[in-house]
Amino acid sequence: MEENKVTLKDINLKNINWKTIKGLYLNYKEIINYLVFGGLTTIVNFVAYCIFARAIGIDEVLSSGIAWVCGVIFAYVTNKIFVFDSKTETKKELLKECASFFLARVVSGITCDVGTFALMVKVFNINDILSKIVTQVMVVIVNYLFSKFVVFRKTSLGK
Repeated sequence: MEENKVTLKDINLKNINWKTIKGLYLNYKEIINYLVFGGLTTIVNFVAYCIFARAIGIDEVLSSGIAWVCGVIFAYVTNKIFVFDSKTETKKELLKECASFFLARVVSGITCDVGTFALMVKVFNINDILSKIVTQVMVVIVNYLFSKFVVFRKTSLGK
């Protein structure tokens, strides 16, 4: 299947076809799946927030926390299965992987989503929307790196 992979330099814009698109997908599958499921995670978070805050009437901050947990659970499952194809042999391995995923999300949330955002807005007086965009890009990158190199890393024994 390696011969079907296509790199960006192989693309001729005049001759894009399904084979080219499939080849690009195969070559960049992990990143594409990460971005797709990241987008779906955002939707899960938003829908969960709306259900808990608007439909059920739970406090907005508590609803936001519950929605974050729903999003992280969804992200863990989809990253494990569809993005990084992680296999765990025992319950202990599964719990360790899951805990490290949640911890990584907490760290990126505190450092990038909250800490860097607060620094940009409160200390450097940067526009809050621009700051939110910058920090969200940071969160996506940091979460990908944590997931790839810490949580779902492949070892020399095939994991």
